[in-house]
Amino acid sequence: MFSLTQKIGFNAEKTACRYLQKQGLSFITKNFRYKQGEIDLIMSDQSMLVFIEVRYRRFSDFIHPVATVTPLKQRRLIKTALHYLQKHRPLDKISCRFDIVGITADRQITWIKNAIEVEY
Repeated sequence: MFSLTQKIGFNAEKTACRYLQKQGLSFITKNFRYKQGEIDLIMSDQSMLVFIEVRYRRFSDFIHPVATVTPLKQRRLIKTALHYLQKHRPLDKISCRFDIVGITADRQITWIKNAIEVEY
């Protein structure tokens, strides 16, 4: 049995996935987990691999969903993405980026490409 919070999260991820597919991205997988991290959606944008964090806020008057991705969350996303790349793709043959999709209760969607910068 899923909690209400989990159901809301699943619905937000489904909404984000459909939106991104309409924008031309192709679905690869969802909810990829590694240790303390999870990547909500992994998609491709032509030859680019895209790791996507989906954020939903019922009340966005004070803070937009996108602004809730903390530096700690960013580090966890990066570590999880590196694990995905080691497991599924050679590191030197693919470009990737980190996007954030924010969804509000009234279904407004904000998509930020390259939202997280990774330094090597």
